[in-house]
Amino acid sequence: MVRTVLADVLLGLAAAVVLASSAGILVMRDTYQKIHYVTPAAVVAPVLVGLAVLARSGWTVSTGQTWLTVALVTVAGPYLAHATLRAARAREQHSGGAQGSGGAPGPGGAQGSSGAGRDGT
Repeated sequence: MVRTVLADVLLGLAAAVVLASSAGILVMRDTYQKIHYVTPAAVVAPVLVGLAVLARSGWTVSTGQTWLTVALVTVAGPYLAHATLRAARAREQHSGGAQGSGGAPGPGGAQGSSGAGRDGT
């Protein structure tokens, strides 16, 4: 009985963390602000779910698999956030450069702008 209640409370906390993170993502204006609200959903919520599985089942094979998954998600989360921010920054720099030059480059890209390669000269 106590294990079930504890597991339910931990799962409720995990859901509350995800909902609060989702609200933060909706409220923030740009990508850099939004990515900070992904962290609790990607790190804290899986740990709470892992604790709920542990409270409900004790130490079993499935609990070990759950904690292996939690460890992988926790380790991978910061790297994924960093990669996402790098991609967002590259996209901003690329689109900012294209708009500053009068629009997007044509189908030839940089090669088409120099004229080389289209007519063989």
